[in-house]
Amino acid sequence: MKRLHPLARTTLAVAAVAALTACGEKPQTGMGIRSDAAPYAGTGSNFTQPGWQAGDKASWEAQLKARQQYGQNEYTRTQTK
Repeated sequence: MKRLHPLARTTLAVAAVAALTACGEKPQTGMGIRSDAAPYAGTGSNFTQPGWQAGDKASWEAQLKARQQYGQNEYTRTQTK
């Protein structure tokens, strides 16, 4: 069996350690938005859909239904000629 040169062995070890560091995963602790308020309560942002009032559950559900039907439905977005 042929032995590796010490420099080649060191280089191989460093490469293996560098490759394994990419496999590590950082802990995902508490970085998301935490809110106990209902989604329809609003965020206080000025960038809202016209016709929606913050705090009104019925208008929130109507806006979600409209967005689902017209904005995210590929069958209504495609035109056949």
